[in-house]
Amino acid sequence: MTRVVVVGVCYPLLGYFGYGLDFKEATVLVWSGLRGAFSLSQALSVKRASDAAQPLLKPEVRTMFLFLTGGIVFLTLILNGSTTQFLLHILGMDKLSATKLRMLNYTRHEMLNKALDAFGDLRDDEELGPADWVIVKKYITCLSNLEDGRVHPDADKHDHIYTMNLTNIRVRLLNGVQATYWLMLEEGRITQATANILMQSVDEAMDLVSSRPLCDWNSLQSTVHFPSYYRFLSSIRLPHRVITYFTVQRLESGCYICAAFLRAHRIARRQLHDFLGDNEIARIVIDESNAMGEEARKFLQEVRCNSLSCFVC
Repeated sequence: MTRVVVVGVCYPLLGYFGYGLDFKEATVLVWSGLRGAFSLSQALSVKRASDAAQPLLKPEVRTMFLFLTGGIVFLTLILNGSTTQFLLHILGMDKLSATKLRMLNYTRHEMLNKALDAFGDLRDDEELGPADWVIVKKYITCLSNLEDGRVHPDADKHDHIYTMNLTNIRVRLLNGVQATYWLMLEEGRITQATANILMQSVDEAMDLVSSRPLCDWNSLQSTVHFPSYYRFLSSIRLPHRVITYFTVQRLESGCYICAAFLRAHRIARRQLHDFLGDNEIARIVIDESNAMGEEARKFLQEVRCNSLSCFVC
């Protein structure tokens, strides 16, 4: 009952913040969450305290207290633990989501392609001699059912499947970008402050992948731009060296962020292409990444042009 009250009171907050919590997940949390550890530890503490020179409880009372607590904990573990799978089945939470099912189908498709390539290499191996490859293929389970036909996982063109696949690939690319940021931080290519800004941009983009194209660059634009006072300093005809002195730190930070952004997206695009190959939805996500890369290159080119003009003057 206590767990029901706690989850019920906190349900609005748990559903709003973080990854969210729906009614089904809350039901499972109430029914099958970890239980008994605190109650049993408290019962043991009471028994231990009562074993002192001046016990607070009579021996039969503390023994009964520990027995009842342990019995209730044992019954809840047996009852709730044994019926959790049935509860998950009733709530429909024991089935694979459409995203995971597609990932499994795609993995199976790629593994089957690898098996076919290996089978073809074996047939061309002169050392194996004149084997009866029809019989060999019959005893290879994954190859014996090819007569049923193979359908590529991306063959389904339903709108909801297409949107789900697009969202999934965007998340995959952003995960690759974030992993590259971590690697660059470990290698000393970027500072901790720069890594924090870049990581935050990826986290914000993750929240919008289902409704918008890749947008982690949008979060960086507030940091990667010429200072607002740059044009003012330029308009009062100050020497370019003076202007550079006041803006170099801001521009240096922006250049580091742009360079890291371009490198991370380039590596993530290559990894995505290596994993998915020539995929229509992957091309859309790669084009979105390239479009943001052009914005980053424009900033670097603008900085380069202004720096050259400064040295010329």
